[in-house]
Amino acid sequence: MDLFHIVSEDRIKKAYENGEFDNLPGYGKPLPIDDLAGVPEELRMAYKLLKNSGYTEEEGHLRRELTTIEDLMRKCDDPEERERLRRKLNEKLLRFNQMMSKRGVKTNSSIFKNYEGLISLG
Repeated sequence: MDLFHIVSEDRIKKAYENGEFDNLPGYGKPLPIDDLAGVPEELRMAYKLLKNSGYTEEEGHLRRELTTIEDLMRKCDDPEERERLRRKLNEKLLRFNQMMSKRGVKTNSSIFKNYEGLISLG
């Protein structure tokens, strides 16, 4: 054990003995059911980190959809289909922007830099 670990363990023991943990919210109550119960144990920590940092499954899904639509647009030769994909991309980007703005995150990622290029080309 390193010194930091020893010191922190000692402080936790003293706080427990002094009753400093007795008035914590939820003291003596069962822990809430983990919403990641269906996730394999080796992936739970990664999911918790993502969730605690504000990353959601919906955000990940939208990012994948945006990337897929952009790839389809690059490979599309039909002007009508390309226009349909562009409208769909605009809808997804709007939804993504709204989601990010609610979290207070600036949306200056590469996805939107690519989008600027599509607007000027379109």
